[in-house]
Amino acid sequence: MEQPTLESTKTKKVLIIEDEGDMCLLLNILLNGKEMELEHVKDLAAAQAYLEQTQPAVVILDNKLPDGYGVDFIGFIKKNYPNIRIIMISGFDASAEDVALENGADVFLQKPFTRDQLYQAIKGLMN
Repeated sequence: MEQPTLESTKTKKVLIIEDEGDMCLLLNILLNGKEMELEHVKDLAAAQAYLEQTQPAVVILDNKLPDGYGVDFIGFIKKNYPNIRIIMISGFDASAEDVALENGADVFLQKPFTRDQLYQAIKGLMN
């Protein structure tokens, strides 16, 4: 039996909502060559504007952002775009995991996480 691949997700978009340049670069490096289209925004206002135009398959959402908390934005995404899967990432507060999952995040990854953890989370949500 063949393992599922990301072949079928060539056109799938992943939106990264992260304000730290180093983390955006790291996420890009981790996911490079994984046959998905990556987009980046640095705050919740830009994320909201992006989502009005394009609905990605997966959102990678940081918790601590310049204009608010990612955990508070999960409800907005789930209410307006229920098909979008959400991976919440945070190194800010370990208790954010419970709140993120209660608010509707599909996966929570505590920073630092591995390339494999991130890739497996995305692959699982896209299949």
